Amino acid sequence: MERQFTEQELIRRGKLEKLVELGLDPFGNAFDRKDFAADLKEKYANIDHEEFDNMTDTATVAGRIMFIRKMGKASFFSIKDKTGLIQIYISINDIGEESYNLFKSADIGDIVGVYGKVMKTKTGELTIKCLEYTHLVKALKPLPEKFHGLTDVEERYRRRYVDLIMNDEARNVAFTRPKIIREIQRFMDSRGFVEVETPVLQPLLTGASARPFVTHHNALDMPFYLRIALELPLKRLLVGGMEAVYEIGRTFRNEGVDTKHNPEFTLMEAYLAYSNLDGMMEMTESMYKSIAKNVFNKYTYNWCGNEINLDGKWTRISMVDAIKQYCNVDFSKQMTLDDAKKLAHEHNIEVEEHFSVGHIINAFFEKYVEEHLIQPTFLYGHPIEISPLTKKDPNDPRFVQRFELFIGGKEFANAYTELNDPLDQLDRFEEQLKERDLGNDEANDIDMDFIEALEYGMPPAGGIGYGIDRLCMLFTEQDSIRDVLLFPHMKDKK
Repeated sequence: MERQFTEQELIRRGKLEKLVELGLDPFGNAFDRKDFAADLKEKYANIDHEEFDNMTDTATVAGRIMFIRKMGKASFFSIKDKTGLIQIYISINDIGEESYNLFKSADIGDIVGVYGKVMKTKTGELTIKCLEYTHLVKALKPLPEKFHGLTDVEERYRRRYVDLIMNDEARNVAFTRPKIIREIQRFMDSRGFVEVETPVLQPLLTGASARPFVTHHNALDMPFYLRIALELPLKRLLVGGMEAVYEIGRTFRNEGVDTKHNPEFTLMEAYLAYSNLDGMMEMTESMYKSIAKNVFNKYTYNWCGNEINLDGKWTRISMVDAIKQYCNVDFSKQMTLDDAKKLAHEHNIEVEEHFSVGHIINAFFEKYVEEHLIQPTFLYGHPIEISPLTKKDPNDPRFVQRFELFIGGKEFANAYTELNDPLDQLDRFEEQLKERDLGNDEANDIDMDFIEALEYGMPPAGGIGYGIDRLCMLFTEQDSIRDVLLFPHMKDKK
């Protein structure tokens, strides 16, 4: 299909041809940049305009032209590098007619290099007086209008590269996310954990309750799943004696797309031998506070309309106590499935065919409690039916030693005292298959190799999984997961 160009795009293509006629490569070559905008502004922040008269400091910068004010034989323009904007003063008297004419043909969006003398204007703005001007890249498409950027939110995500040029907040989030992950790695390393990598392609559906993406391995002629969790390979490493391991990796679930979910997301899972649920709570609270202190130097964040305070001791409450608190139904008492179904009917809970009492308890929590857990809350004591990889509560085998961390009414982490009994684990896997036969398409497969690993002996352990994208949303105060992903998945444009 033949492309149609706007008038502005045709003008820019004409300028490209003139650059070629001048013997210049419109798309440039390497440039020896020595300085960045933010570093220069910090270095000269306390030097007044007059002091520069006796200084001969120079700088070499490169970036994208974001503003031009042409004034005959002298002009101002600003360029943007990865650290921000810096103003350039350019004059025909300083660089000569040929270079000045080259500058005059430049457009907003072009990428250029500048060498010049550092100065300040009378208004105090740090400026580079251009002594050498280098064309680097001709932009063939105009940028969006400065004050509006990409006003269509969907287009912001589809054309993230334009959003990063125009939107300083998007750029800040993009640079902040790696800082958060580096702090997590520093924190985990300081506690003796080893970061590892495990397979993305897995032959069995295990580790979580989720719908998978399915693919096929041609050479082996067998189906594979893109992993829905990191759990079982990491626990095999505990069997092997690594004792404290974690992985930060891409995980895939073939489910809905909304402001809090993306089918491809970043998960961190960690497993610590000889620990338990209390150990995972302590580690989680400490890790979040470490990020808050060392990356952001604050403990309070505005997220999804709530002011979240990460300081102080975090709340701990059992699922049945939380349900009793918010809808006055007491599931701590023994009851039959018929009793639970009756309560569900009275409270407008839809009961699916594979539901047991534990599934109904969880449905009550999701409908009546979850949205109320605004400040950091460890919710523990989940029903055994929804936790196939978790140790039973020795005081009440209907429940397991598991917690979920909730902040702002959303789940941020999921932790277990890990099940290391191979006999119990096999029974749980078999129950999962029964659920699948009843219509639960998120039920796990039986992983016999994992059962064999447990038969060699896995030490008592605590384990946890963190949604890194949601964690980044909280710390960067973004309400949509798409704002912390550089390339979120989107529906095709119609």
